[in-house]
Amino acid sequence: MFDTLKTLGFQIEIHSHAQAILSVDFPDAVAELERVIGGLTIPIEEIIGSGGGETQGTQRLRRGLADIGWTKMNFVVEKRINGVAREAISHEIDHVKRFANGVIALEIEWNNKDPFFDRDLENFKRLHADGAISVGIIVTRGTSMQDEMRAMVMRFARDRKIGCNADLEALGMTRTPRQKKAVDKRVAAGGQFADAWSSLFVSDKFGAATTHWSKLEDRVHRGVGNPCPLVLIGLPARIVTFGEGLSLEEIADREEAMARDGILPFL
Repeated sequence: MFDTLKTLGFQIEIHSHAQAILSVDFPDAVAELERVIGGLTIPIEEIIGSGGGETQGTQRLRRGLADIGWTKMNFVVEKRINGVAREAISHEIDHVKRFANGVIALEIEWNNKDPFFDRDLENFKRLHADGAISVGIIVTRGTSMQDEMRAMVMRFARDRKIGCNADLEALGMTRTPRQKKAVDKRVAAGGQFADAWSSLFVSDKFGAATTHWSKLEDRVHRGVGNPCPLVLIGLPARIVTFGEGLSLEEIADREEAMARDGILPFL
């Protein structure tokens, strides 16, 4: 199952009989997800320009899923006594699709704080227990993406010949005084500017406490979300592309426009 994604380097883990359920009752769902997720690419400029927030690449993935019916849904579970609602709990899921044999829920966690995994898994657990969903799916940064992020940002810095603060500002990047001071300190100690900036950018934006594969895997292996059938999908480093020469200012402008339109949240 998900062999196409595996061939493309995506990490796949399947838990609690999700493979049997999907193969028998939801083969169309698997084909749809392979087609949309397998076609994802993210130019390195979008990672840099997003400043660690959700990239336009992940927004393209969201739009691709929405275009084939995987849309946001707010599940409301009510407790009623003699027909009167006494308690209601809501669970908002970003991508949900109803098929002939049931409902599948999917969340994309590109770069949130890692406790968001607890929220997603507990939501899936409750909704599965209430019979609202058959399978829960989480898409996040895979191991190779996390491990190679610094090298990819470094490659961007070298390709753009970034050697000082002025070079970053010329690209349209804004940084805090703390970030500038931290880079300058490393350079003063004998480091190269591109190396110092790349390391700080990744540690600030894609640190160990953010949503990525090992944080998700650890929770699932500890039983968080159990017994909801789960599929975990890790985005590989190979989907990050180079050489497009995109303008960071243009990327920032597009993100601001998407925020105004309600597609992206303001960060």
